[in-house]
Amino acid sequence: MKSARIAYRGKSILTGFAKVTRVHNLVILALTQYFTAIFLADIHTTWKGYAKDHELFLLIFSTSIIAAGGYLINDYYDIKIDYINKPNRVIVGRLIKRRYVMIAHTILNILGIGIGFYLSPKVGLVNFIAAFLLWLYSNQLKRLPLVGNLVIAGLSGLAVWVVSIYFPQNQLLVYTYAVFAFAISLLREIIKDIEDMQGDESFGCKTLPILLGVRYTKLFLYFLSALFIFLLFFMSGMLGNKTLIAYFLILIIPITYFIVRLVYADTKKEFNFLSNFCKLLMLSGIISMSFF
Repeated sequence: MKSARIAYRGKSILTGFAKVTRVHNLVILALTQYFTAIFLADIHTTWKGYAKDHELFLLIFSTSIIAAGGYLINDYYDIKIDYINKPNRVIVGRLIKRRYVMIAHTILNILGIGIGFYLSPKVGLVNFIAAFLLWLYSNQLKRLPLVGNLVIAGLSGLAVWVVSIYFPQNQLLVYTYAVFAFAISLLREIIKDIEDMQGDESFGCKTLPILLGVRYTKLFLYFLSALFIFLLFFMSGMLGNKTLIAYFLILIIPITYFIVRLVYADTKKEFNFLSNFCKLLMLSGIISMSFF
């Protein structure tokens, strides 16, 4: 009986770590970087070349474990807020002890930064900056208006851009997708702030929807959506890539649907839908890379 309880406890902790580190998001991150290398940077001529490229694997692995560390430290600092915003999904402090979360966060960051410096000083520096900003975001920046949103969106774009540091082929094309990742991530982060207003306000956070209200935050999101569409068309026009221009034209349809849903959204459930819809837009961007 005792061994069975220990095995169950161990399984529960592993499941808890998988949930806290958002494994599904890490898979999306890894796919994004692999697709960037394969279809945009185009660093090998055969699939076998990518499969045997251990440096590409290490680059993606280091980015993923730093992101996992970021999720851990975020939940570490957000226990009280999460008990209000999502009480049924609180893991840290309930299933996993807080000190274990901090230890895991430290180990993942040291490993990710170390691998980065093994690959190149530039990658190591980028990994160090990413790890530091994720800690600073969880500790302070996420409670400020727009600043935390910009940091997370910037790190999303950085995850695409870092591939071009190590594999510098077709940089403008990679930069265009980095802007795309930044744009969708920024929209999603602001929507998540609207969704989490109740808990954030209870603990003195000054996020954009708390300061401006939902109505004016929505107006800001409409402006951002239009601005990002313009930027993406501008950059794809510089590339002269008709396929990319066609993709962004098609993208106007789901973006329009997104805006219409946003206009009428007024419940936590509806904002959660919009947050998940942004993930689908991100996935469509990853898939579109295969057309190049």
